[in-house]
Amino acid sequence: MKYLLVLNINPDVLAALTEEEQQAIGAGHEKFMATIKESGEFHSTVALGEPAKSAVVKVRDGVPAVTDGPFVESKEFLGGYYLIDVASAERAYELAAMIPDAAIEGLGVEVRPVEFESGL
Repeated sequence: MKYLLVLNINPDVLAALTEEEQQAIGAGHEKFMATIKESGEFHSTVALGEPAKSAVVKVRDGVPAVTDGPFVESKEFLGGYYLIDVASAERAYELAAMIPDAAIEGLGVEVRPVEFESGL
């Protein structure tokens, strides 16, 4: 079964880390990727830009409009994800715990089952 490991990012938390701690996060992600690729559980991954670099498209009366945004109240935002293919939810939780973000106060990794996919 496929699971999405969602990386919830808080830029204030990341900015408060030392450069060494930030580098350890990057190294931890590299190690995590190597682990899931070697085990065959890796499907894909994406790192996303911050919301300030995003736009929202809305169509009203057939006319598209592009605006800055989204404007979120929360300090956390979706920073990226790993899509994995594992045997169980327990394995997905085990892998999520290996992601360095899970060990940093103010960050987290959300585990969500994939209900539908197409085109892959």
